Amino acid sequence: MRLPRPPRAQLRAATTVLTALAALSTAALATAAAPADAADGAKDVSYRGYHVRVPSSWPVIDLAAHPETCVRFDRHAVYLGHATDAGQATCPAGLVGRTEALVIEPLDATGRKSVDGATRIAPKGAAKAAVPRAADAPSGRIRQAVPAAGVLVTASVGTDDSAAQSVLDSAALDADAKAVTLSGASAGQARAMSASAVAPQPGTYTGLGFDPCAAPSNAQMSAWSASPFRAIGVYISGISAACDQPNLTAPWIQTQTSAGWHITPIHVGLQAPCNNYSHKVSYTLSTAASQGHAEAQESISAAAALGLPQGSVLYNDMEAYDQTNTACSDAVMTFLSAWTEELHANGYLSGVYSSAASGMADLAGKYSGSTYTMPDHIWFARWNGAADTDAKPYVPDAYWASHQRIHQLTGDTDETWGGVTINIDRDYLDVGQGPFAGSCSAGLDFSLYGSVSAGSSGGLVSAAQCLLTRQGYFTGTVDGAFGPGTASAVQSFQSAKSLPVTGTVDSHTWTALLSAGTRPTLQSGSTGVDVKRLQRALIAARGQTLAIDGDFGPATTSAVKVYQTAQGLTSDGIVGNATWTALQAGK
Repeated sequence: MRLPRPPRAQLRAATTVLTALAALSTAALATAAAPADAADGAKDVSYRGYHVRVPSSWPVIDLAAHPETCVRFDRHAVYLGHATDAGQATCPAGLVGRTEALVIEPLDATGRKSVDGATRIAPKGAAKAAVPRAADAPSGRIRQAVPAAGVLVTASVGTDDSAAQSVLDSAALDADAKAVTLSGASAGQARAMSASAVAPQPGTYTGLGFDPCAAPSNAQMSAWSASPFRAIGVYISGISAACDQPNLTAPWIQTQTSAGWHITPIHVGLQAPCNNYSHKVSYTLSTAASQGHAEAQESISAAAALGLPQGSVLYNDMEAYDQTNTACSDAVMTFLSAWTEELHANGYLSGVYSSAASGMADLAGKYSGSTYTMPDHIWFARWNGAADTDAKPYVPDAYWASHQRIHQLTGDTDETWGGVTINIDRDYLDVGQGPFAGSCSAGLDFSLYGSVSAGSSGGLVSAAQCLLTRQGYFTGTVDGAFGPGTASAVQSFQSAKSLPVTGTVDSHTWTALLSAGTRPTLQSGSTGVDVKRLQRALIAARGQTLAIDGDFGPATTSAVKVYQTAQGLTSDGIVGNATWTALQAGK
C-alpha cells in the first residue's frame, strides 16, 4: 500500500519542475520598449499600448510565442496573450495555491468570454478602473477590462489584494493603444444566460473519472469521449485555485452534461492552519466557522453562475495536513462543518475532498458524534491504483455507504485519448443523487416554537422536517404535513439525543434540533449565522421573545445569561462548549 497522499503541490516530479523553469527562462519578453529596471526593483511591461510595472524578477511569457505554456497562478509571472488549450492541458493536475501574477490578453471575442459581473471596467480613455472591487468578486483575483487599449487584465492575488492592486494602479497607456467597444451586456452575462437547465451534479454514476487543473476545451472533451472516463472534476472557485480557467463557462457546463459527462464541482480555498499554504483556516474556532460559511457562499455563487443547480454536491478541497495536531484538526473540522451547514441552508449538498489519512480519518472519527455536521459525500485521495471506493482503515465501510464516495486512485499523470494529452488525477466514483442530508431550505425563523405532532401541518412542521433532513433523520418530502415518516424521524432523533421518545416535537426537541452544528465561542459583538442558530435555540428553550437577527447584542446576552443560570452554568453571557452542549442536549 502506498503512503497517504501528501499535499498536491509536493507531488510533481523534479524533472517536471526543471522543465517548467527552463520554459520560463526561455520565454519571450515583451517586445515593446521597456526601460532598464528602476531603482525600485520594478520593470515596465507593455502590451498593445498598455503599460504596467511589475517586480523585475517576474518572467514575462509571450503566449503567442510559447503556446505550450501553462498559465498558472502559484508563481510570479506575467502572461501576454490568451492561454491555449494545449498549454492548459499541461498544467499539473495537483497544483494548489496562489501568489501574485498577471495575465494581459486581447479584449477580443475570446477575451470577452472571461468578462463577468465582477470585472471592473476602466472608463473611456483610462488605463485603470476607479470602481472598487466588487464585494461578491471571486477570491484570488482582480479582473479589469481596459477598452481604451483593448485588453483584459487579470491579477492573481497572493496573501491579500494590496500587492496585486499596486500593480494594476501602475497602469498607463501609450500611443499604440487601440480602443475597442465593450457593450454592457457582453460576455459574463451571456455566460450565465446562454445555458439551459442542468441536472444536479455529479448525479448518479459509477465508474471512472478524472480531474485536471484547468477545464479542457469542448474539442478536447469531445476527443476524450474515446476514454473510459465519464466524469470530470472542475475547480469552480476558491482562493487556492492555481490555474487559469478560460474554458469554464455556463455553456461549457451545459455542453458537457448534454454529452453525458458528470461534473464534480470543486472549491479549493482556505487550507489547514498547520499547512504551508498562503491562505489558511484560523486556529480560532469561531473564526474558522465564519470562514467555512463564507467559503460555502463563494462556492454557491460560483455554482449558480455556472448553472449548477441546488441539489448539486460542492466539494471542498482540503489538502493533506498533520492529523496528529489536535488544534489543527479541530479547526479543520469546525470549518468543514460550517461549510456543510451553509450549503445545506442554501439547498446544496456538501462534499469534502482530502487525503484518506488526514481529512477522511478526522471526519470518520467524528461521524457518530453531534459536534460537527457531516458532509453528504466524501472524496478521498489514496493513490493505490485500485478502481474502488475502499477507504479502510481510515473510513469504515458503513460510513458514506449509499453511493456517496469518490476515490482518487492515481495522480499527476499524462493520459492521451483521441489524440489529446491532458495531465490528470484519476478517480473512481460511486455517487448517487440522494436523498442525502441537507437538500431543503424551509424557513426556520419563528417568534415561538410550539409543539407539533402527528396530524399537524404548516410552517413549523416544514421547519422540523428540514432540520431533521439536515441531520440525516428524515428522507421524505419537506411538505409541512406531519405524517408517519416525520413521526419516525422525530423518534429516531429523540432516541439519539437521549430525549423522551414521544414523536412530538416539543420544546426540548426543538432546542436540540435548532442548536445542532458546530460550537463556536460567541459573545457580545458576534454576528452571523451561528448567532441566528443560537437565537432560535434560546427561543425554543425559554419560550421568550428574541429577535433572530444574527446580532449578539444586549438582548441576546441577557437571554444567554438567563439560560445559563437555569442550567447551573456560569452566567457570563459567553456561549462556549458547555452552553452549546446543554442546548444540543435539548435542555
